[in-house]
Amino acid sequence: MHEEFGYDDSYEADEVEYYAIRPNKTQIKRDIAELFSLGEEISRLSATQLLALELPGNIQKALAQVSGMPLNGARKRLLKYIAAQLHKIDVTPIREKLARLQNKSVHVAREHHIVERWRNRLITEGNEALTELLEAYPEADRQQIRQLIRNIQKEQAAAKPPKSFRQLYRYLRELFNFSADFEAEDSSIAAPNEESEI
Repeated sequence: MHEEFGYDDSYEADEVEYYAIRPNKTQIKRDIAELFSLGEEISRLSATQLLALELPGNIQKALAQVSGMPLNGARKRLLKYIAAQLHKIDVTPIREKLARLQNKSVHVAREHHIVERWRNRLITEGNEALTELLEAYPEADRQQIRQLIRNIQKEQAAAKPPKSFRQLYRYLRELFNFSADFEAEDSSIAAPNEESEI
């Protein structure tokens, strides 16, 4: 001990005490709230999209349960459990995959609406819409489109299933070089009286 300097050097370096930094409770609450929102967002995905996120089994199972539950206390408790489980893992890759899925969904929906609008125009406007389509897409088969339109009109008049209606949708999607993702997501392409207005 160096008394003249007023300090004690008798302790060893490994005796240094380290103090834990207490986590900020407000920040923890904010993080959990964000993860709760993330869990809610993920719970609205289809089963196929959910698998694409490659989540741990316990989270995957809980999300499958919560997706079919009504908006009540049990659902909220399960979402809190999901948020707690998400808090234990790195959610950055999950957020990135979710963003890609959402971007893809928006793109697919836009393509679907374009095809639907052309199909509806061809049925309602006839030659005028067909001429416009052929100007934009000279490779389109005029005869095939006309035949499909005639078949659609016959099916509608006889109240038959909309087979040609769906065929025209597929033909246009291929003509515009759009992917088949919409039908993979939702295989039921609606007939005119089943469709929602765009």
